[in-house]
Amino acid sequence: MNNKSLTYQKSGVNIKAADIFVKYISSKSKNRKKGVNFQNIGGFGSISDIPNNIRNPKIVACTDGVGTKIEISNILNKYNTIGIDLVAMSVNDLIVQGAKPILFLDYISINKIDLTKLKSIIKGILKGCKQSGCQLVGGETAEMPGTYEKGKFDIAGFAVGVVDGKKVLSKNKIKLNDLVIAIPSSGLHSNGYSLIRYLIKKKKINIKRNNFLKKELLKPTKIYVKELLKLINRDLINGCANITGGGISDNVKRIMPNNLIAEINLNKIKTLKIFKWLKKNGISDKEMLQTFNCGVGFCLIINPRNFKKIERYFSRGFKPYIIGKIIKGKDKVKLNGSVSWI
Repeated sequence: MNNKSLTYQKSGVNIKAADIFVKYISSKSKNRKKGVNFQNIGGFGSISDIPNNIRNPKIVACTDGVGTKIEISNILNKYNTIGIDLVAMSVNDLIVQGAKPILFLDYISINKIDLTKLKSIIKGILKGCKQSGCQLVGGETAEMPGTYEKGKFDIAGFAVGVVDGKKVLSKNKIKLNDLVIAIPSSGLHSNGYSLIRYLIKKKKINIKRNNFLKKELLKPTKIYVKELLKLINRDLINGCANITGGGISDNVKRIMPNNLIAEINLNKIKTLKIFKWLKKNGISDKEMLQTFNCGVGFCLIINPRNFKKIERYFSRGFKPYIIGKIIKGKDKVKLNGSVSWI
């Protein structure tokens, strides 16, 4: 064997293409956020300042992916929104603690570097960072031939935020007779896609020819950071839950103290067309509530006197509405009634 024929590129890894992509990301991430300094993009690590306007800073970190929503992107050959989802899934968790996102890193693993596809993903990530007020400071792109099938890839995101110790949203802030209010979702967000894909396969639905599904299945996850930060800075909320996998019950349960129950009236939920479509196509009420947000992107726990003040911070389509209250008990969450799918 001619040893000169053994190269990394011939094994399926193109370092030059990776370098081009790193330079592209760096060129798109030059702008600096006021009060936060980022250095060494493209180096071994990113160096960042902690904002100096926070008296008692606490660091909060989150990581997440977008699950099998990626497979819908592959089917439709559309990648410009999946990066928004990636940012949203982490920063929407950060805000539950009251933290302001300051930096974000991504990890992309792919069978073979496709610059067109990767640039489209990065544009979405940058858009998500802009929407959440944080900065893309670095990441990793791994070309992994033999691990992924042709055209396949996976992405993960890592977000770091900071919160004043006195502003942390803890369980002990939630009080008896507080209200539970819903902030609408933009759609499916990034949960339940394995079930959706199973349904589509069973029903033999061609989503490329279904304009409704093409629009809904890749609709990006709503990022709630800017609105909720305004409420947190004004001490207008006592707790909040990002409604992701597990639905309303499992996620609200995570923020409830042991001696109180969030009593939620499912009749009050304003669901969306995509969830009505899923229900109509054979998914049970129980499965809908356990798997999807059903139209509720975030739940806030608030003092009743703050409801009118909170309303004005949300734009049309995302106006909050009351779905329950806090009562005494040990079960943490109690669901009454049923969702109207009409």
